[in-house]
Amino acid sequence: MKINPLVPELYVSDFDRSLAFYRDRLGFGLVYMRAEERFAFLEREGAQLMIEQPQDPSRTWLKGEEGCPYGRGINFQIRVDDADALAASIAAAGISLFLPLEEKWYRRDGELLGNRQFVAEDPDGYLLRFYSDLGTRPIVLT
Repeated sequence: MKINPLVPELYVSDFDRSLAFYRDRLGFGLVYMRAEERFAFLEREGAQLMIEQPQDPSRTWLKGEEGCPYGRGINFQIRVDDADALAASIAAAGISLFLPLEEKWYRRDGELLGNRQFVAEDPDGYLLRFYSDLGTRPIVLT
């Protein structure tokens, strides 16, 4: 297995709840787990992340005051093959979306990049922006 050069490790307040959310609701696969450390390495379509419930204060790398929600100010962009299908699956599981499914075009230099996207919030407040690539188009000045 290839490990990406950047893999975020997210502190979570309830390991079992977060593992179920990422695995069962968002479709991340469990790559490996250290249950005794309340740690899991997860992957979905090449996107990788780790979750960990802090256990040992000497091995918890928090720079600020510990507390929930851990995900204050974090927004992860995750590319998926079919954002529409994932959004429908999440809605069917009774999870409300932080940002509903939309088509959004972002400027990059002289072109626009298209995304079919939505934002879900995990149990600790991390925002997960799932998107499918719609390609590019030129900027048309009117």
